[in-house]
Amino acid sequence: MATRHSRSAARLMMAPAVILLLGWMLVPLIMTLLFSFKKYLPMRGGDLGWVGFENYVRFVTSSSFWPSVQTTLIIVGGVLVITVVLGVLLAILLDQPMWGQGVVRILVIAPFFVMPTVSALVWKNMFMDPVNGLLAHLWKFFGAAPVEWLSQASLPSLIMIVSWQWLPFATLILLTAIQSLDSEQLEAAEMDGAPVLSRFIHIVLPHLSRAITIVILIQTIFLLAIFAEIFVTTGGAFGTKTLSYLIFQRVLESQNVGLGSAGGVYAIILANIVALFLMRIVGKNLDA
Repeated sequence: MATRHSRSAARLMMAPAVILLLGWMLVPLIMTLLFSFKKYLPMRGGDLGWVGFENYVRFVTSSSFWPSVQTTLIIVGGVLVITVVLGVLLAILLDQPMWGQGVVRILVIAPFFVMPTVSALVWKNMFMDPVNGLLAHLWKFFGAAPVEWLSQASLPSLIMIVSWQWLPFATLILLTAIQSLDSEQLEAAEMDGAPVLSRFIHIVLPHLSRAITIVILIQTIFLLAIFAEIFVTTGGAFGTKTLSYLIFQRVLESQNVGLGSAGGVYAIILANIVALFLMRIVGKNLDA
C-alpha cells in the first residue's frame, strides 16, 4: 500500500506534466474566448475594442451557419454508419484463417496512416477526376457518362473519402474485440444448430457493442473538426461547407479573428452536445 510520502512524491513528479497539459488546453481556449468578445481585424486596424456578444449574434445569424452545422452532422453520421458496418464485416473477414493473413491486415490498416491531405488528393486526382480518373474510365467502359463527383455528388464523395481513411481504425478496434471473443460460445451455438446470422446477432454483435461505442465516440470527436479533405477537394463549394471550414473562412479569408473565435466557441458547444448525446445513447455500453 502506498504511503502518504510516496503519494506526495508521485503527485510532485506528475505536476509538471499536468501543468503543461492544462496550459496547452486552457491557454488557446481562454484566448479564443477573449477574442470572441473583440472586433479584431489583423489586416484592417488590428484590435478595435470590445463588442460584447456582437460576434456571436453575427455568426449564428449568418446565412451559412445552420447549413454548415447540418453539413457537418451529415458527414459525421454518414462516415460513422459506413465505418461501423464495413468495419464489423472486415473485422470478421480478417479474423478468418487465410493465406498471407498478416500482409492482408497490414494492407487493410495502411490507409489510416495516410495524411488526410494526401488521401484527398489521391481520391480527387486518381479516382474522381471526370476526365482521367479511374472511375471515369470505368464509367466509359460500361458506356455511361462520367460523373463529376465533387460537384454533382459532393457530399457522398466527401463521405466516401473520409470513410476510406477512418475505416482501418474502426476495423482495427473491432478486430481486436473479435479476437477476444470466447470461441467456445460460438462452437456451442453451432453444435446446437444455430445459423450463422443468429450467432452473429446474439453472440458476436453484443460482444462488439463496447468496441463499437469506442469507435463512434473517438471518430465523432475528430470528424466534427473535418477540414483538410474539404479544403483540398471542394473548397467548401457545392454544399460541403462544414462548421470548421466556415470558421476558417471567417478568420483567414475575411480576416475577422473575433468572428472566427465566436464560431470556435460554437464549435466547442456543438462538440459537447454531440458527445453528451452519444454518451447517453450508446455510452451505456461502457458500463455494461
